[in-house]
Amino acid sequence: MIVGIDMGGTNIDGVIIGKGKVIKAIKRPTDRSNLLGTIWTALKELLDGCDNAKIERINLSTTISTNAIVEGKTSAVGMIIEPGPGMPYDTLACGDENIFISGYIDHRGNVIKDLDLSEIENGIRLFKEKNIKSFAVVSKFSTRNPEHEKRIKEEILRHNQDDTAFITMGHTMSGKLNFPRRVYTSYLNSAVHSTFKEFAENIRDSLEKEGITAPVFMLKADGGTMSLYKAEEKPVETILSGPAASFMGMSALLPTDKDAILLDVGGTTTDIFLLADGIPLFEPLGIKIGEYKTLVRAIFTVSIGLGGDSAVSIHNGNLKIGPKREGKPYAFGGPKPTPTDAMIILGLMDDEIPHYVQDNIETVRNRARKAMDILGREANIKPEKMAELILDKMGDIIKDKVDDILEEVNQKPVYTIKELLYGKKIEPKLINIIGGPAKVLAPILEEKFNIPCHYPNQYEVANAIGAALARPTTEITMHVDTYKKVLSVPELGLYEKVSHSFNLKNARERALELVRKSALNMGAEEREIEAEIIEESSFNMVRGFYTTGKDIRVKAQIRPGLIHQMRGDEND
Repeated sequence: MIVGIDMGGTNIDGVIIGKGKVIKAIKRPTDRSNLLGTIWTALKELLDGCDNAKIERINLSTTISTNAIVEGKTSAVGMIIEPGPGMPYDTLACGDENIFISGYIDHRGNVIKDLDLSEIENGIRLFKEKNIKSFAVVSKFSTRNPEHEKRIKEEILRHNQDDTAFITMGHTMSGKLNFPRRVYTSYLNSAVHSTFKEFAENIRDSLEKEGITAPVFMLKADGGTMSLYKAEEKPVETILSGPAASFMGMSALLPTDKDAILLDVGGTTTDIFLLADGIPLFEPLGIKIGEYKTLVRAIFTVSIGLGGDSAVSIHNGNLKIGPKREGKPYAFGGPKPTPTDAMIILGLMDDEIPHYVQDNIETVRNRARKAMDILGREANIKPEKMAELILDKMGDIIKDKVDDILEEVNQKPVYTIKELLYGKKIEPKLINIIGGPAKVLAPILEEKFNIPCHYPNQYEVANAIGAALARPTTEITMHVDTYKKVLSVPELGLYEKVSHSFNLKNARERALELVRKSALNMGAEEREIEAEIIEESSFNMVRGFYTTGKDIRVKAQIRPGLIHQMRGDEND
């Protein structure tokens, strides 16, 4: 059995999957003030009556790291940054204290100017005065030579021997060369570490008390998973794992090989994805969260403030939905009318009203009617008509946003998880939708877009199904300089000697071997690993009239995928 838990902004969903079928499913409200308690309560209810020994793994998708960043509840971080010549300092300052040091390693990995240890010691002294325990060390071309980052880390540890310091070295975050993104990614990784570590320890302790020994995996933004222990080292990888779980759920329940629009309409937000020939679009450089552009690879997604619980109001005679959720729907005791109230009054949610709502159905309907009546009076419209207008407006908002996204995407090269598609224009042939309002919105969207709109039988918990079925993923970037006889894989902290005759074929074989080992180290099973090369190049390096060596670059990955497909799910 596999357990999947997805914690959204409104609800937490959980499923147990066995032999390709959902054995048990739950949906409960999220307590934003106690996210760990929300997860643990859901897990206990989900596992009640189950044989814990039969649980193979537990996959979690949480908002822990994302919320910490968005809400500004991160740890103080001391940054030591070696920008080298030509980089303006002000654009890189992101930590609570930022120390810019001299020293420089060039793009070939040659040390041009060595470290000045007095600068580093002064920085460490400042960090200690500020009681900073989380650090990030980033040197401009550390992917080519991490020597300076490693030495700086040693100095920090020498001055912080109480074993509480957490240090992110920039070269371990990604093999890509974008220096500003590397700085921000390293900062965020250290900023959320303490919060995520506490969460991880509590999860492990709670499972141990219940006698559950199954391994725990965390969803990543790219739709894959990593072990809980690995996630503690790179918690920044777990940001935006919610949309990733949604995407994987749709992949499991509604597979397609066509250009398509994928929608997850939750209580607070709607997540929008695009497929090119059935393959998900990817962020070519990395995702942006808050003000920070990162190197965290992720499925391309756009979230808008529109959901079943979005506040609805009338402004200057115009109907407004969202972008904020101000509480539960009015029908369930909330403060403002919502689209959920509209669905209830039209009789479209009789089977979907959650059983944790204590009031009887008549009371719920009466409150929903009152909500629509409040709005209807302002617009001089009957409650039922107001409800219809709200749902129609939701369809318009989604249609307008998708049109904007398609226009923007089709003006640029299309990057997918598999390849770069030159000249590809995405022309959606269908819509797949999940989330609480999916069944209600499907016919509305079908009419707005004039293409078929499908939803699966288990649309309410599809994101938890996606979390459960996501398999481990990883990516490595290899660089080989045969003149210097050095092979590097920054993500693995690997720097090894090679022969002058090392070639592209050797690099491919070594990259596939290393990415497989990396996946196993992240908790993947051998049967789940499908390694592939996604980028490669080899150029002669010439000095004067002579070829001195080769510059070889290879990127390999275990791409996102499903442990197995679901069985017996009929599409509507």
